Amino acid sequence: MKILFIGDIAGRGGREAVKKILPDVKEEYSPDLVIANAENLSHGNGFTPEHIEEMQKAGVDFFTSGHHVWGNKSGVLKLNDPKFPVLRPANYPSPNTPGRGYEIIEDGMMNRLLVVNIQGQVFMRPHVDSPFKVIDRILQETAHENLAGIIVDFHAEATSEKYTFGLYLDGKVSDVVGTHTHVATADAHIFVNGTAYISDAGMVGAYDSSIGVKKDLIINKFLTQMPAKHEPETEGKMVFGSVLIEIDEKTKKALDIKQIIKFT
Repeated sequence: MKILFIGDIAGRGGREAVKKILPDVKEEYSPDLVIANAENLSHGNGFTPEHIEEMQKAGVDFFTSGHHVWGNKSGVLKLNDPKFPVLRPANYPSPNTPGRGYEIIEDGMMNRLLVVNIQGQVFMRPHVDSPFKVIDRILQETAHENLAGIIVDFHAEATSEKYTFGLYLDGKVSDVVGTHTHVATADAHIFVNGTAYISDAGMVGAYDSSIGVKKDLIINKFLTQMPAKHEPETEGKMVFGSVLIEIDEKTKKALDIKQIIKFT
């Protein structure tokens, strides 16, 4: 079973890049399921139901998110719909938080997969519950399920926290894919007990930008220390950051992880 995981899709430029690149990637690698992080899908902050549908038509099957999940009211209002294919981080502390943090879905071959979205604590806001304790609870709650794989999107800032979280889950899940920094890392590998890992899958967005935002805005923000509205870059060369994970359906262990980076 092969899962294509696409990093944070940043704004209109990212959406257009997905529509251009994803069909060719699917033809080349034949994934059984495509998952993407959608927290920056609509103008870099949250998502609308229309943009989720746009990405579904482009070939994405399911979506994770992160702390920007609340950036668009129309998207937030859909999170409690069990048919809406978007997760929010599972470790928000209130039981009244809209949406769900994990779900069991099926790929094109009818394999049942647990997809978990969880957020880090180091250098991150808002303050969420321990990802370590919450993932343990989720794995206990789903232990009776007949699963072919367990996919975890760990939305976090610090590489040290991400890597430690991967080590903690080695042998318990099929993969831990880091998101949030929008910078693809070069550490895709499989831990000793069979869990695939990468610190960050990267993003889909403008290559000549500051993590998808117009670079001049962010440079000036650092120079002046004044707040600035983040405006996604929509022009120029686009990068498509993703990883392809191959999983043994019988053991739920990873067989391979391959970084796939394409450009428009």
